[in-house]
Amino acid sequence: MKYFLRYFLLSAVLCFAAETALAQVQTYKELHKVKRKETIFGIARDNGVTVEELIKANPDMNTPGYELKKGDYIRIPFPASEQPQAEPAAQPIEMPAKPQVTKTDVRSREVRVGVMLPLHTDNGDGKRMLEYYRGVLMACDSLRANGISTDVRAWNVAEDSKIETFLQDEHAADRDVIIGPLYSKMVKPLSDFATAHDIRLLIPFSITTMELYSNPRLFQVYQSSVTLNESYVNRYMERFKDCHTIIINCNDTTSTKGLFTASLRRRLEAAGIKYSITNLRSSESMFQKSFSTTQRNVVVLNTGRQSELNVAFAKLGGLLVTNPKLQISMFGYTEWLGYTRNNIDNFYRFDVHIPSTYYLSPLSPRTDRFKLKYRWNFHQELQNYPQRFAVAGFDHAYFFLKGLHMYGSQFTGASGLVGYPAIQTPLHFEPAGDGATSGRQNRAVLFVHYTNEHRIETVNF
Repeated sequence: MKYFLRYFLLSAVLCFAAETALAQVQTYKELHKVKRKETIFGIARDNGVTVEELIKANPDMNTPGYELKKGDYIRIPFPASEQPQAEPAAQPIEMPAKPQVTKTDVRSREVRVGVMLPLHTDNGDGKRMLEYYRGVLMACDSLRANGISTDVRAWNVAEDSKIETFLQDEHAADRDVIIGPLYSKMVKPLSDFATAHDIRLLIPFSITTMELYSNPRLFQVYQSSVTLNESYVNRYMERFKDCHTIIINCNDTTSTKGLFTASLRRRLEAAGIKYSITNLRSSESMFQKSFSTTQRNVVVLNTGRQSELNVAFAKLGGLLVTNPKLQISMFGYTEWLGYTRNNIDNFYRFDVHIPSTYYLSPLSPRTDRFKLKYRWNFHQELQNYPQRFAVAGFDHAYFFLKGLHMYGSQFTGASGLVGYPAIQTPLHFEPAGDGATSGRQNRAVLFVHYTNEHRIETVNF
């Protein structure tokens, strides 16, 4: 089987594999002067050619570091319907027809991937999704090195786009999986399209849609706050069932963490487990009474803000001065991952556990290698978000495409099927509703644990 990989991006660095033209009389139709904010996708569309045809006419676009700039001149190729014919050779050699690849079984051919996300640099959505897409391409490159071929096609589906326009592309219907969309209004038509053409739809980010409960071809990575709250409470009860819980009221009237603490209290009460409630403004003596001297104490604040966290650290530190034998752990919130730089010593001291759906270890060799490859490929650093979008794209694509290659149409994304340890974003999918008729939603969560021994470990569930 001949493996091939076709990459294309907007005005960014990519590697393209394209078929070589057998004969050409003229390589391009005209020269075009690039205007401000124009993209490769837009220029190709406006001139009735494909992105691949445009890049074949402009080989410099394959150069690492290439960027489309205002004032540049690029060649506009002839559309396929207008290609000038080459003079026939005196004794032409008849070439056998290229066999058509069918969708019968993805396990015996390349995995056909479609990406329908905003891929531009006009705003934050586009820039983040552009980085995510680069991660998808890096995953395809890694899969190819392991003998798994992919055929990637991408469409720049901006917020004001009509996705139905992109679904008319002849190559959209032959995909095995489409990654997208980013916007809720596009889910219904894309979901119907996936049903009509037996395509898996991987929705990567924060969309809430009823289609998830009625279309078994949908896979959603995003987990709502309600889903995560329930999962975090369940995992808390598993991890700290033999500990004494202390809930501290931090007097933050803007906090939304009451959803978690109220659910936790109900579960503790249902299990017959005693807990304490105190206040961040309580006197030292009253504060101390809330702590157990015989069990490990797990402190839970009812806010995720850093200012109250700093006060809690100071108060707990004072408590340990007078009661050095107290065992204290803390259970936090995902926002705390952003506070690590300034609070690392206190995180270690108080055995902090932070629940999350992602974590990129700064000490992992895999993290270092990914950042190095990204920098080498695209001549840029990763954008500084708590969740690195390129790494998310890599994890999502590697997991899902390898799963399709291994199991074909039977792939469910269930835990343990693929055997891929995520760099940042673990995945395992479970039915969102009735298993026979509903889509599947990611249920993976983890605790980032800062141990008293100054180690950072992840506890995956």
